[in-house]
Amino acid sequence: MKISRELKTGVISVVIIAAFIWGYNYMKGQNLFKNTSRTYFAEYNDIKGLNTASAVTINGYQVGKVVGIEFNDKPEKRGTLVVEFGVENDFKFSKESVARIYSASLMGGMSLAIDPSYDGENAVSGDYLRGHVESDMLSSLSEELGPLQTKLESVIINADSLLVGLNQVLDQKSRENLRKTFASLNETMNNFEQVSESLDVLLVDNKLKLDNSLSNLEVITDNFAKLSDSLTNANLGQTIAKLETTVTSLNSILGGLENGEGSVGKLLKDDGLYINLENASKELEELLREVKEHPKRFVHLSVFGKKEKEYQPKEEVEK
Repeated sequence: MKISRELKTGVISVVIIAAFIWGYNYMKGQNLFKNTSRTYFAEYNDIKGLNTASAVTINGYQVGKVVGIEFNDKPEKRGTLVVEFGVENDFKFSKESVARIYSASLMGGMSLAIDPSYDGENAVSGDYLRGHVESDMLSSLSEELGPLQTKLESVIINADSLLVGLNQVLDQKSRENLRKTFASLNETMNNFEQVSESLDVLLVDNKLKLDNSLSNLEVITDNFAKLSDSLTNANLGQTIAKLETTVTSLNSILGGLENGEGSVGKLLKDDGLYINLENASKELEELLREVKEHPKRFVHLSVFGKKEKEYQPKEEVEK
């Protein structure tokens, strides 16, 4: 059977038209060869550039596409947008899930992600999910940098005011004084460096003496430790106890003397003994004076046997 040219042309035209229709619907997110099992809706005040055929994902896995975007025809919700999207997967999630619009790339392409929730009743085709719009990367960066920019501007203004005030305070004379101060500080640092070098030389030259001094100090420390151990081992407590006993006895003796007990105590406290001693001292003094003035009254020397005259009291001689 011979196919005419017209039939071939008609068949090719039908195939081209069908491919065009399929491609157009596929770009809109509708696959004519695969029936979308479920369709859901979500409302937004701003969809941030989301369009039909944008991918729909769950946990990063693409499960469908955006089917359509229309304005809400309800008077109380005038201006809001209703997004219709299809899910070609049997994954189950509840009506509490959120349809989140987010930025898929830095170029500004927007996608729709379903944040699944498993609490409550499962969502079925035709249900409305809660809509949420996530700021894109550039918007988030701008929001983060906004306060930082404000603070930076404030810092720059304060720095400018500080520099203006500093220029007003630091006149020519003040700047010259400041320059001299830095010069003096530099000279001081140089002197300190020289002193440090001299100190290093001194330490090097006297290293042996310093070592000997430290060794002697170590020996002294060891001796002191040994002395401390010796005092500890000498039963210092017993010695102190004996010393306390001795002091107690001495106090008792002194107390007895104070009370006139014993011979020494009576000697210290008896006035009669003192008077007798004083009288005896006077009589002895008188006797010594008499012996000195009239020695012949007490000592008789006869060389030739001459008889000494009898002693006559002084009063009789004068008569």
